[in-house]
Amino acid sequence: MAEPHIIEGDLQAPDARIALVVARFNGFITESLLGGARDQLQRSGIANEQITIVRVPGCYEMPLVVDRIAARGEQDAIVALGCVIRGATAHFEYVAGECSSGLGQAAVRHGVPVAFGILTTETIEQALERAGTKAGNKGGDAAQSALEMVSLLRRL
Repeated sequence: MAEPHIIEGDLQAPDARIALVVARFNGFITESLLGGARDQLQRSGIANEQITIVRVPGCYEMPLVVDRIAARGEQDAIVALGCVIRGATAHFEYVAGECSSGLGQAAVRHGVPVAFGILTTETIEQALERAGTKAGNKGGDAAQSALEMVSLLRRL
């Protein structure tokens, strides 16, 4: 019996142009995510000249900016970096839900990978763990996903 044809990406996209969209809200977390993303991109052969950093006020504003960047067609992938920490009100659900939905819509609408590096945590401690301590750096993980998607889409 013949083996199935498998198509998958890898981390080899040295000419990729990547936009990092970073929320300023919870900046003590998002700056660590940004550092992790930049480190991962540089380790994968992406030069600083290929990276564009765009800062937005918070995660709620991110989908509009990501959509605008994707529409321009100048970036091979976008990495969204932010942090929403649950509080005592329903604000968390609105911000996290709209951010997630809007980022997904932008990716599909423009055919540009949008890596989800948005932390949605219950506590500040959980966010810190995911921004470079116990649980690794989810910014780096998102950058890695973006590179893999660039590679995969080029093979499809």
